[in-house]
This record gives sequence, C-alpha cells and structure tokens, in this order.
Amino acid sequence: MSRSYEDLEAEAASVSVEGWDFSWLDGRATEQRPSWGYQKQLGARMARASAALDIQTGGGEVLAGVATLPRLIVATESWPPNVAKATRLLHPRGVVVVADPDEPPLPFADEAFDLVVSRHPVTTWWREISRVLQPGGTYFSQQVGPASVFELVEYFLGPLPAEVHRKRHPDDARAEAEAAGLEVIDLRLEHLRTEFFDIGAVIYFLRKVIWMVPGFTVDQYRPQLRALHERLQRGGPFVATTTRFLVEARKPS
Repeated sequence: MSRSYEDLEAEAASVSVEGWDFSWLDGRATEQRPSWGYQKQLGARMARASAALDIQTGGGEVLAGVATLPRLIVATESWPPNVAKATRLLHPRGVVVVADPDEPPLPFADEAFDLVVSRHPVTTWWREISRVLQPGGTYFSQQVGPASVFELVEYFLGPLPAEVHRKRHPDDARAEAEAAGLEVIDLRLEHLRTEFFDIGAVIYFLRKVIWMVPGFTVDQYRPQLRALHERLQRGGPFVATTTRFLVEARKPS
C-alpha cells in the first residue's frame, strides 16, 4: 500500500541532512554515475601525492574512502555540522580539518600542496588554487555542470532564463583555470539520468542540496509538493537530468 503524503513529508522533513552521504535515498531515488569513476581516480592521485588539500570536503565521506593518503593532508569545510562530522571521520586517518568560509583567501601559504582536489564545490576559486599549488602540481575535481536537475528546480521555481541554464558550464571552467595560469589537461561533461520515486526523496534532496531551490522549506512549497506526490502516485518516478564534469588542471613547472 502506498504511503500518505503526510507520512512521507514528516519522515523526510525530520531526518538529519548533515554530511554529504546520500544513503538515505537508497530505494527512493537513483542517480546514474559518471563513467570516469572519480573515487578511483582520486585514490590513484592521492597515493602519488606528498601534500594534498581537499576543498569543501563536506562530511569527509569522499576523502575517507581513499585507501592511501599522503603524509600531509588537509581538508577544508564551511558548514559547522559538516566540520564536526568530517573531524570525527577524518582525524583517525591523520587528516587535519580546517573550518574555512569557502571564500578567498585559502588559509595556506603559496605553493603548499602538490595536489588539490574537490568534489562538487559550490564555487571554484581558481586563482587561490593556482596560488597554493606547487609548480607541476595538479587540481582534480568533479563538479556539477550546467542546468543540473533543472526539471525539478523549474517545477518549483518556474522557467529560468537562458543565462541561468548556462551557469557552471565546463567551457567557463577552462577559461577561468587558464586565466589563473593553469593548463587544463582533462575536461569531460556527461548528462546522466536521475529518478525520484517518492515525495520524501524530493523533500530530503532539496533540504540537503540547499542551493537547488534557494530558501526551500516544506511549508512554503507544500501545495507543489502535494501535487507532485499525486503525480508520482499516478505516473511513476520523476525523471531529471544530472550534469557532471571532470576537470584536471596542472600548474606549469
């Protein structure tokens, strides 16, 4: 028997959204993964590094999954609940977690790291990344691409202008990296299928990924949520397109 809107709302509105672990969505939503395998590639680069920085680490989940870490490794994070979670998770691995506002400047000296990484950064401060990289060092990142999950975003916000759809385009990342003095050695974009099976998954996602529908609250959007619940009950999953791009840039020696 299908669950009521009230039951699904109450459950999804009360669950913790700290950290960057989406396992609560297992069985409730699916997201196709990019073909390049970021975690595996990250692990290979970490194993070769001597000093690494993970920017916007979230709850530290991605970094914690790396088998071999360099002898010196630091992670930054801005959201206090995530700082606490990342500290608990990463300190036993020898990672120093630094509370940082995610705005320039990074709290590190010039040329401090031979590897800088970031998975799904909100903003990429290319000049700061270039500054803290050693000559010959690399920046390796998987990022959210243009108009990602906009089918869901526009369900709540209505049609967005073309310039908003164009934001976070990998061509812009290339231009900004090169303007900061870095050489882009790999840049790939993929369009991937995402499905939401119940309204609880939608509520949880929008509470956790707070920039998708800025200022989202269940109270504000309850009419739209109820209507979407009915749609899901009648017609199956809500399908959206996720975009991801991989970028690797090197600082010239």
